[in-house]
Amino acid sequence: MRFITNGMLGKLTRWLRMLGHDVEYSGSLDDDKLIDRAKTEKRILLTRDLRLCQRAITQGANAFLVDGDTGTRKLAQLSKRFNFKLEIDVEISRCPKCNASIESVPIEKVIDRIPKATILYHNEFWKCPSCEQIYWRGSHWKRIEKTLREAKEML
Repeated sequence: MRFITNGMLGKLTRWLRMLGHDVEYSGSLDDDKLIDRAKTEKRILLTRDLRLCQRAITQGANAFLVDGDTGTRKLAQLSKRFNFKLEIDVEISRCPKCNASIESVPIEKVIDRIPKATILYHNEFWKCPSCEQIYWRGSHWKRIEKTLREAKEML
């Protein structure tokens, strides 16, 4: 799915990108420009700002008010509303930092950019072709899986 989010949803933006969604994020665009981009780029505007959401809908944009009180609840709410799975598939995941599609990369191409101990425990790596960030299923992966499992339980 294609979303656009405002400054209130930075963490959620990163989650949605990991789940494979194309999410533009702006902490600096004013409301009129956000609405215009949502319409012209055919994106769903996600916001916690009720007035912005109402204005966007009135002006013909597709918008949704995110009202969960935790990141897990927000994910569950969006999954239910837009019918997407709460599972990370690295084949379609996007870079949480810049939104580009990540690509599988052999260890030889990133060995000089990852911690030495990582090589002992991991052999799958992904790289963002845009910002050059390297990813692997490190110790944080259990927290990611826990959050997604809890969000699924809320459905």
